[in-house]
Amino acid sequence: MMGYKPCSSWARNSWAFRLVAPGLIAVATPAAGQVEPPLDGRAALALDAATYAASSGLSPAQAQRELEIQEASVPVTDALKVEFASRLAGLSVGHAPFHIDILLTGDAPVADRTVAIAGANVLIRFRTGAYASHDQLIMAAALYQTEIRASLTKPPGIGVDPRIGALVVMVGQADVLAEPGDALRDRIARLTGVPVRIATLEAPDTDMADVQGGGRLVGVDPGDGRRYACTSGFVVRRGSESAIVTAAHCPDNLSWADGTSAAPPLTFLGQWGWGYQDVQLQGSAVPLAPTFWSDTAKTVRRRVEGQRARGSTRAGDIVCHRGERTGYSCAEVWLPDFAPAGDLCGGGCTPTWVAVRGPTCRSGDSGGPVFLGGTAFGIVKGGSYRADGSCAFYYYMSLDFLPSGWSLALG
Repeated sequence: MMGYKPCSSWARNSWAFRLVAPGLIAVATPAAGQVEPPLDGRAALALDAATYAASSGLSPAQAQRELEIQEASVPVTDALKVEFASRLAGLSVGHAPFHIDILLTGDAPVADRTVAIAGANVLIRFRTGAYASHDQLIMAAALYQTEIRASLTKPPGIGVDPRIGALVVMVGQADVLAEPGDALRDRIARLTGVPVRIATLEAPDTDMADVQGGGRLVGVDPGDGRRYACTSGFVVRRGSESAIVTAAHCPDNLSWADGTSAAPPLTFLGQWGWGYQDVQLQGSAVPLAPTFWSDTAKTVRRRVEGQRARGSTRAGDIVCHRGERTGYSCAEVWLPDFAPAGDLCGGGCTPTWVAVRGPTCRSGDSGGPVFLGGTAFGIVKGGSYRADGSCAFYYYMSLDFLPSGWSLALG
């Protein structure tokens, strides 16, 4: 819905946001003659592979091979979802070596398969006996969210875990203590009629915002007269119009903060919030190139070459994000169907957000790009932190939900 700021009060009470626009112009870059050309998808994927290798224990060569197979496997898993649509309880992927796991309802066995993907033999493993289908789990999350929220001390995060075929309800410690053992799980399972897993965080925190592309943007919130900064994600287009996306809870009127006199002025075009969107458009009279900064130091630009739909995003996929505050990191998709806790969407959020297992996130990363190689996935909305302040997970809005008429700019 245009014109709604879902998190304006939260934004004012959190750390300062920083919004950075993708590396489209010579802003915060070396002199024009020294600017390196943007990386293509394969070179960009090699950088992500090196980051993934550092966290996974794989060699850079192994990590790159895993990510190449992961990306090439998307048409295979899309086809598997169609083939087993009537029984599908969950689909996920795993690594080292890369494999595909399918969870099905019913007891009729399905033999494991091996398929050739990107020159590698990939095992597809089938498990049967799931109690509820994926569609039933999504329906349960949507139908019973209000009752679940009302029965707990704080509105929980709710998602669907395709690895185990269950509804995940992320609650606070007070609710766990109020209904110890399996009582809380069993009560929600009876209500929803589907399997339930209870997850906890010692200190859930939905403040998390700011990941960037190229030049910093700042603006004044007319509600309190204070100056805020935010993070932009990708360049989008509508016909001949060019704009940058960021989070809808940023100030309306934004301008470049670390640009030069060559930086084009930005015009607020609108913002869209509520259950499944948190996106704002800042237009530019000067055409913006489809590139973005991806490294911590803002020295490497990437060309956007494609987009991953939410329906094709799997639990276990490796994705990366880049934040002004947290820098650049890569991690695993946890829940492709997630409704964040609290009232961050003008009330409860729909289970259409994608949750990623950190490893880094912080206030100041909102609105920024989520990507792998040259493929764009979405823009960061928020995240949750453990008691020690470390990032448990962040969640993003898929680019499926860009405002009507606007599409991702590709180069």
